[in-house]
Amino acid sequence: MKKRSWLIYICLSLMGTQLTRAQEVMALYPGVIPGAKATPAGYKEIPAIQDGKITGLSKVFFPELRIFRPAKDKANGTAVIICPGGGYAHLAISHEGDEVARRFAEKGITAVVLKYRLPDDAIMENKSLAPLQDAQQAIYVLRKNAAAWGVDPAKIGIMGFSAGGHLAGSLTVHYKDQQIQNAEKLNLRPDFSILIYPVISFGASTHTGSVNNLIGKDASAEKRNYFSNELHVTPQTPRTFLVHANDDTTVPVENSILFNQALQKNGVPVETHLYQAGGHGFGLHNRTTSEDWFVSLENWLVENNFLKD
Repeated sequence: MKKRSWLIYICLSLMGTQLTRAQEVMALYPGVIPGAKATPAGYKEIPAIQDGKITGLSKVFFPELRIFRPAKDKANGTAVIICPGGGYAHLAISHEGDEVARRFAEKGITAVVLKYRLPDDAIMENKSLAPLQDAQQAIYVLRKNAAAWGVDPAKIGIMGFSAGGHLAGSLTVHYKDQQIQNAEKLNLRPDFSILIYPVISFGASTHTGSVNNLIGKDASAEKRNYFSNELHVTPQTPRTFLVHANDDTTVPVENSILFNQALQKNGVPVETHLYQAGGHGFGLHNRTTSEDWFVSLENWLVENNFLKD
């Protein structure tokens, strides 16, 4: 993508005030986007609009970071990168992105919503790696700018919902398989992982749409194995917090159970909340229960020294 096209895109993005109340929106890559092909004529991002507000995005080809900073008197140095879900076909950037980021910022945590590229052979040399490249680049940018942003480089986590949970999980287990330029050799390992009704496995218990969109219907067994995150947990995998509903018919609860089992087997601290009901895609609001899973997450962050009581 040429520099002039970037500038035009950024200006248009900043004009879309219905979408963002982030303090800052910045391009994820300062230069060439890795693995990007020339964007075909007429290819453009498509917003989903409800009640006059942008709630989702599809055909995302220009990745960004949407930064929500806490008030200076509340900032505690912890940061989290948030990956919205959408089956690798769109991004539920409102209720699984910005809304969540604002709640983190209220608690003193710097929250960064990752608007990651959505897999498409028309604009990518290898569509299956593009989202992981964006997640790796996001943590690279945070660690590189930690001092300037008031972030502790040892307190940067990754979070994801649904397919965004698969992306967050992929970074959680594949942080050593670096797919980006990293001249400084910064550590790309998240310090903690938060996965909400995540796609974990590309095996029997999976979300077929996410599999097909990321790696294709006829992907090799090797590629399915690579993206079955439960198979790549080690004792060095970051500690994890999981939320899922037992009646989720979109992404089976077995995904979180498999990841919990793999973490426990490898001695990695993990806390898992399985709700009787709630279905899929509830974001912050599981209206079938009076319990607020985000409060449980706050307690977990306190217990693991990422948040002060």
